[in-house]
Amino acid sequence: MKYASTRGRAPVLAFGDVLLAGMAADGGLYVPRRWPSLSPEALGGFPGRGGYADLAAEVMWPFVDGAYPRDRFEELVRDAYAGFGHSEVVPMVELGDGLWLMELFHGPTLAFKDIALQVVGRLFAEELARRGERATIVGATSGDTGSAAIEAVRDRENIQIVILHPRGRVSEVQRRQMTTVDSANVHNVAIDGTFDDCQDLVKAMFADPVFRDEQRLSAVNSINWARVMAQTAYYVAAVSRHGLEQASFSVPTGNFGNVLAGHAARQMGLPVERFIVASNRNDILTQFFNSGSMAISEVRPTLSPSMDIQVSSNLERLLFEMLDRDGIRTAELLEGFRATGRMRVDARISGELSRGWSGVRVDDAETTAAIAELHRQTGMVIDPHTAVGLAAARRSRRAVDGPLVVMATAHPAKFADAVEAAIGAPPAMPPALAEVIERPERCEHLPNDLAAVKSHIARCTAQ
Repeated sequence: MKYASTRGRAPVLAFGDVLLAGMAADGGLYVPRRWPSLSPEALGGFPGRGGYADLAAEVMWPFVDGAYPRDRFEELVRDAYAGFGHSEVVPMVELGDGLWLMELFHGPTLAFKDIALQVVGRLFAEELARRGERATIVGATSGDTGSAAIEAVRDRENIQIVILHPRGRVSEVQRRQMTTVDSANVHNVAIDGTFDDCQDLVKAMFADPVFRDEQRLSAVNSINWARVMAQTAYYVAAVSRHGLEQASFSVPTGNFGNVLAGHAARQMGLPVERFIVASNRNDILTQFFNSGSMAISEVRPTLSPSMDIQVSSNLERLLFEMLDRDGIRTAELLEGFRATGRMRVDARISGELSRGWSGVRVDDAETTAAIAELHRQTGMVIDPHTAVGLAAARRSRRAVDGPLVVMATAHPAKFADAVEAAIGAPPAMPPALAEVIERPERCEHLPNDLAAVKSHIARCTAQ
C-alpha cells in the first residue's frame, strides 16, 4: 500500500514513512492511493475466533502490508488492547427503537482516542527501533488526544512528546491526565487561545522543513493516517460482530477524524447507510453538510469542549475524495478557505454528500437534557460529547432506516461538573481518574506565538 497527499505535491510514501511524517510536506494529509476491500473474515466478525484485537488486525492489515511481518503486527495489536477495561474492548448497549450505544472509552485514559493511539504508539516505537532513529511527537489537543498520546509513548527512550492544549478550555480532569504524568519524555504546553490556534501552530511547525527535520517531528493528531486507520476497525465491529446487515452512525465530531474513519470503512465495503455528524454550538460542520458551504466564526466554549473547533482538519480527506482525488483542486479550495474564512462546494458534491451524510447541531441545553433523559430512563450515565451524539441520533431517527449506532466517546467522570448538573449527582470516579486529582502538575504556559513554541520544543528535545 502506498500513500498520496491530498494536495498532490508531496512524494508518494509507504506506510512506515507516512507514520513518521504525520503530515505531508506540501501541507496535505496522506491517504491510501486505493481503498482495499474488507475481507470476508472481517465482515463476518471472526466467529469462533479471538476478540476485538484479531478483528482490528484483520481490518488494518491491508494498510500496513509490507511494512511489518503479519505475526509481528498482530502481536502489537493484541498487546495494545490487552490492558483495556472491558473484555470486548468496544462493547455495544442496545437502547431500544433501533438505537445502540458503542462504548469507546474503556482504554487507559477513558476516551476513544486510546483505541487508535495504543496501536499507534507501539507502531512508532517499532518503526523507530527498526530504523535506529528518534522522533519528537508534537500534537494539539482539544482534550482527550493529549492524554491518550502521552499514555501511549510515555517513558519510551526514542520518543519525546510535546502536547499543546488551549489554556482554560479543557476540563480539569483532561488537563490533569496530561500534566501529572511524571515522565522525562513528556512535555505539556498551555497555549493562550483555542484548539484551532494550537492546531495551527502544529501545522506551521510541520510546514517548516528546516525545523521539522532538525527536531524530527512526528504527529499523533488525526492528521496522521495511522490514527484514522486504527479507528476504522470499531465501525466494522459494530456491524459485523452484532449481525447487523447495515447501520448508520451518529458521531460526536470535532476534528472530523472519528467519523472520517467510518467513511474509510464504508469505502472498504462496510454497509453504512448514513453518518450523522453531531456538532455542538460550534456548528460549522452542520452548515457544511446541510448547505455545502461554511464560514469560520468565533470558537465558543461549551459543555463538550473537545468539539469546540471551527477548522476540522480531516474534512480535507473527505473533500479530496469528493473532488475525484484531484490534489490541486483540493489545495486551491482549502487555501481559499483559510484566506477568506469561507468555502462552498458545487451542487454536485453537495448533492452526493446529502445522500450519505447529515449534520446536526445540539446546544448545551439539549446536551444536558439528553444526559438527564437517558439516566432517567435507563440509569446509564453518559458524558456531554456522547450526549450530543445521542441527541442528534434521536432527532434523526425518522430519517434513518435500520440500526443507528451512537459513538460514546468518553467516560462521564471526565466531565463530572456537566454530568452532575444534568442528573443531580456526580458520576462515579474511576480510581485512575481519582489519582490524578492529587498529583502535582508540570506544564509550561506560552502565548499563541510560533517562535516561542518552537524555542520551547527545541529546549525540550535538547534535555
